[in-house]
Amino acid sequence: MEFLDRREEIAELERVLTPTTSAKFAVVFGRRRLGKSTLIKRVLSSQDVYYMAGDLVDAVQLEMLQDLLAQKYPEMGMAKFSGWEELLLMLNRLTTEQFTLCLDEFPYMVKHSPELPSILQRIIDTKELRYNLVICGSSQRMMQELILSQSEPLYGRADAILDVRPIPLPYLQQGLHLDAISTIEEYSIWGGVPRYWELREEYSCLKDAIRGMLLGPTTVLYDEPKKLFLDDMKVTVQSESLMAVIAGGANRLSEIASRMGREATSLSAPLDKLIQMSYVRREIPYGESPKKSKRGIYRIGDPMLDFYYTFIMPNMSSLARGRKNMVMEQIESEFGGYVSQHWEVLCREAVSGNKLYGYRWGEASRWWGSVPDDVKGKFREMEFDVVVESIDGKALLVGECKWTNPEIASEIYKKLMDKVSHFPYSKGKEIVPVLFLKNKPKDIAEGINVIYPQDVIDAMYFD
Repeated sequence: MEFLDRREEIAELERVLTPTTSAKFAVVFGRRRLGKSTLIKRVLSSQDVYYMAGDLVDAVQLEMLQDLLAQKYPEMGMAKFSGWEELLLMLNRLTTEQFTLCLDEFPYMVKHSPELPSILQRIIDTKELRYNLVICGSSQRMMQELILSQSEPLYGRADAILDVRPIPLPYLQQGLHLDAISTIEEYSIWGGVPRYWELREEYSCLKDAIRGMLLGPTTVLYDEPKKLFLDDMKVTVQSESLMAVIAGGANRLSEIASRMGREATSLSAPLDKLIQMSYVRREIPYGESPKKSKRGIYRIGDPMLDFYYTFIMPNMSSLARGRKNMVMEQIESEFGGYVSQHWEVLCREAVSGNKLYGYRWGEASRWWGSVPDDVKGKFREMEFDVVVESIDGKALLVGECKWTNPEIASEIYKKLMDKVSHFPYSKGKEIVPVLFLKNKPKDIAEGINVIYPQDVIDAMYFD
């Protein structure tokens, strides 16, 4: 697969690492399989040194880096080093022309040499470093703590910090050459992780890719969640349990705590950690404060993990017995409903910050709750898939999302406007109703705003 996106990241690295009068220190981090190493290698030149660390004792790591540096400076190969500081300082003495040394999977090095961040701090603080230094890692927790925690030695030392994120939806369509509907369906499984896209490319269709990549203990992504969690925590049981419970339909904190047999207060910290790593998201109804709202619900935020805990984890016993066909039948029968949830998320993302129907919109969200019914003394439960206020506060966009066969648009529109008439936040604002539909409806009535999958994809290109 071709290299996609990452223009801003490449530009930032090139800016920082271009030889100048002073050496620079850059930090790159993000969850595994996002292409961090590939990104860095595209910026490095043949004069630079790239070292991939492993989970090895410090003496072995030291020797391996020494051998690599000896290819550039033969004197390095003849020396004996008692530790990292001696090696890095000798390299500094030998450096005559500025180059870049990249230490990839840096957390492995720190695991076996906890003193390494302090050593780097001392060397950087001398202001005499002659080579650029880049550290990279997949442990989001450790990398963030090393760089962003005021108590850590490397705090405030970085000239550039790149938090590498999943690639936006449109590039999946470009990379796999898909139609709009297929792009939404594939993204609902693989998300914005380029390594998953590369693996998917080896299969002729989505069904074969699911079977070959996820259905069974021998497949490449069968243990993917555990690997992701191990990058950021020593024990994965709690995180995996939380994900399984949320995917199983427990979305409120009280429900999650009940299913896990724990006090709700004990789960706030681990849930916050999963949110910080973008594996879980917390949704609150439109118009409520994220800090004060007591109606927040939790959803799995990463598409791959959502698919895994929805379809793979509950069927592990069947997959261990080789019953792939049975599990595949379940996936096919429930896939439309599964994709519809991600369709809603993508619709909200497409509207957020965008200019549509004459307005620039803010951050889109959902809304759910009870409102007074037309019958006095009665209440009705109501929900909006998309609600967003214009930046100027004059308008409110309300949307209904459907991921089904062709619908009768006039009926959906009528129901949407009926809900609007009961919506407490609609008073005094111009209402912009929008239908987000998978397919063209059976009727296309004049004046009804409709957004289709390709429109959503196009709206998510970032310039």
